[in-house]
Amino acid sequence: MTTAEDFGVLTDEAIERSRRRLGVPKPQRNPPHNYEVTWDGVRHFAYGYGDDNPLYCDPGYATGTRWGSLVAPPTFLYTMGEDAAPEPDPETKALLKGDPFAGLGSYQAVMEFEWWRPLRLGDRCRVLQTQVGVQPKTSGFGGRTVHVTNDYLYTNGDGELHAVRRGTWINVERHTSKKRAKEKLEQPPYTAEQLAEIDAAYAAETRRGAEPRYWEDVEIGDALPARVKGPLTTTDVIVWHLGWGMQLTPPGAFKIAAGIRRKAPGLYPPNALNIPDTVQRLHWEPERAAELGLPNSYDYGGMRETWLCHLLTDWIGDEGWLWQLRCEHRGFNYIGDATWVRGEVVDKRRVGGRNEVHLELRCENQRGEVITPGTAVVLLPTKDHPVDLPAPPASDLPGAVAHELARFSID
Repeated sequence: MTTAEDFGVLTDEAIERSRRRLGVPKPQRNPPHNYEVTWDGVRHFAYGYGDDNPLYCDPGYATGTRWGSLVAPPTFLYTMGEDAAPEPDPETKALLKGDPFAGLGSYQAVMEFEWWRPLRLGDRCRVLQTQVGVQPKTSGFGGRTVHVTNDYLYTNGDGELHAVRRGTWINVERHTSKKRAKEKLEQPPYTAEQLAEIDAAYAAETRRGAEPRYWEDVEIGDALPARVKGPLTTTDVIVWHLGWGMQLTPPGAFKIAAGIRRKAPGLYPPNALNIPDTVQRLHWEPERAAELGLPNSYDYGGMRETWLCHLLTDWIGDEGWLWQLRCEHRGFNYIGDATWVRGEVVDKRRVGGRNEVHLELRCENQRGEVITPGTAVVLLPTKDHPVDLPAPPASDLPGAVAHELARFSID
């Protein structure tokens, strides 16, 4: 049990308690933002990251593609997932009760995805979460830290495996990170020339769409047309939330929020007026970010993951398939920053009947800092054969969990 003295301090007991959860399905405490793939839900999500691709936003157009209906963008899975965890017995409930790292700062570090089939209009979705890794480490920024990896396995409405999301978060003592914070953020106002460059990049955006990009026509060294996202404003974060949901804090306001606060007051630290407000406000309230040793509010890792998907799905077109994505969040994307999303082809292979293109990716801010490097594998059609969707590693959730645990133990 976490004592008042231990709150916000990383202890050996907390690490051991977290280790005991490895492989244990964790029930979801919140309902999904979307129970079903709808035209409105998908459109709101896509607009939230600046994507008006008709494959996602126009059912009439999407019906004429190889998918036969509107489909959801790859990271739309963030908004879905009815709980697939079995009802825990009393021992498991006790094991899963509370957060071993309550009071620590939690920052997303790595996210990996694999997609095996799309979510189509009308699909429902289930998700099974299980923790697969706990690794204590040291950090120059935060002192003692612990890296926790969770898997989220998704199925569609027919129970077929849709995707896996593997996420690693760094838990750090906030009082230590505040004492050690050395970053000095300088954000001078944008010049007219800088804003004109950004607007020109927006105006130049294109997507492959219905014209196939064939595997044979891709060359190692090809650069993907860059995307720009920003300069990031609080409005952008709000519009993102409209499609993404709140995710971390249970949804709802006023009476609903008050009920949640009674159960978990730590999720609602008081603001300058002594009013309890969500911990998430550091993403739009600079004063809260400053209390935690950060120079400004910042975005979510899920936003940058989605921006990378936007770059890739526009490039591969309707006939291609985004199979794998891995990215590392190495810095903050602060309110006011402009992010350039770039990629290059580094390899192309034919493996097991798949026509793979391997890419290196990055999100780079206006200061030239790469805040999110990444890699991806996409599948493209050939001039004589369409893309065959990749096979999942198992036929059901239990098999997928076993595969994931074995995979992590090997890694």
